[in-house]
Amino acid sequence: MSGLVVHSARKLDADGRSDDFWLAADGAHIVATGTGAGWRTHAAGADVAVIDGQGRWLTPGFIDLHCHGGGGHPYDDGVDEMRAALATHRAHGTTRSLVSHVANPLASLRESLGIVAELTASDALVLGSHLEGPFLAPERRGAHDARFLRDPEPEAVEELLGAARGTLRTATIAPELPNALEAIGVLIEAGVVVGVGHTTADYATAARAFEVGARLLTHAFNAMPGIHHRAPGPVMAAVENPEVTLELILDGLHVHPSVAALLFREAPGRVALVTDAMAAAGASDGDYRLGGLNVTVHDGLAVLSGTDTIAGSTLTQDAALRNAVTLAGVDPVAAVTALTRTPARVLGEDHRLGRLRAGYLADAVLLDHDWHVRTVVADGAVLPG
Repeated sequence: MSGLVVHSARKLDADGRSDDFWLAADGAHIVATGTGAGWRTHAAGADVAVIDGQGRWLTPGFIDLHCHGGGGHPYDDGVDEMRAALATHRAHGTTRSLVSHVANPLASLRESLGIVAELTASDALVLGSHLEGPFLAPERRGAHDARFLRDPEPEAVEELLGAARGTLRTATIAPELPNALEAIGVLIEAGVVVGVGHTTADYATAARAFEVGARLLTHAFNAMPGIHHRAPGPVMAAVENPEVTLELILDGLHVHPSVAALLFREAPGRVALVTDAMAAAGASDGDYRLGGLNVTVHDGLAVLSGTDTIAGSTLTQDAALRNAVTLAGVDPVAAVTALTRTPARVLGEDHRLGRLRAGYLADAVLLDHDWHVRTVVADGAVLPG
């Protein structure tokens, strides 16, 4: 096994801050951490890579629960495109990813889920699939093709579960649809975390979905009713349920930074920053495809071509961290937690991901003082930049 030591860094994770921090990894796992000069005893071997943190921030690797592509590559166009998109996000600090699928014909979704199942088996940094479509409300479909939306009939749910072969980790459902509550139960029984989203649901309907076991709110505030003083809607139902985690796209466009800050205050430890990125993330403005729809990106804003409907984001997780700290004024510990421990907990992976502790997987991001990525480590190895 090869080893890795990172020293002289400013550690920042869900456990707090620590100056002059070091960690030592043996293979894929962290074997020791500390402060001061203790790292030197772990750096003696010839096969140990040593990284001087130079006083920079060191965080756990970022986890993205919701992403559709990046670097000019969509996730729904075959395994080579998936790998290229994943490489873009990894260079920006995302060491573990779910691959999100937009609404498509069932045959296409079965194929995509199968590809991710194979990729998950060969690439430990891919945690599985997120099925965002097709069980969404047409009125709140956003950038999902209306032709491919459908109610969550038991046969369709079972068909997609079978195609994923145990790698479907999260699924989004509009709970007001026929059979939705029953489908939530089937998905939970299969080990899938269910999110409420792309929905016209009122407060009571969303609260009921959370009562029966839904545990996510898919991109809070977007593609759902907002908070009204007489109609609190799904966001308040999620905030009031301590078991629910709220996804948040913090690009400064999907949700105003002041509203993002409010969410962090009202649901501490339960906000998971996500990118919901499409192919243009980490790439240039221009014309793209998202599922079966045309998307135009201008000044970093992705919209369905010829409309003002937002079509995913061009966000990367390091930018989400910068925006949380600099635009929304979120405490850095809370911001990093929203990229690391909180999404790990949603997936039941918080025993091995999301902290810089001995026994955890050696996923880490070294960032400069302006929150730009300098080095990314996953499974104890430095990733290409």
